[in-house]
Amino acid sequence: MASVGPTLESLVDQVISVITNDGRNIVGTLRGFDQATNIILDESHERVYSTKEGVQQLVLGLYIIRGDNISVVGEVEEELDAALDMSKLRAHPLKPVIH
Repeated sequence: MASVGPTLESLVDQVISVITNDGRNIVGTLRGFDQATNIILDESHERVYSTKEGVQQLVLGLYIIRGDNISVVGEVEEELDAALDMSKLRAHPLKPVIH
């Protein structure tokens, strides 16, 4: 069977975006993970979206996210991400995942 995307192992030492079950978007450098998909992010920050003002970026630093709280993990294209003017972006915050 063909792989549908990169594995976590291939993303180590790369910048990723994690959407959590409670709707948070955390961006940072993946430093490690375990069999329960608990992940360790370095140089991380949370992006807080609003329809009234630009995206706030709250510095978190070294951060661990429990695997059972992760909804989506995605690669971040660093050049494209750096070119975005976060102060001009407007969006509704994500709602929590309901199982």
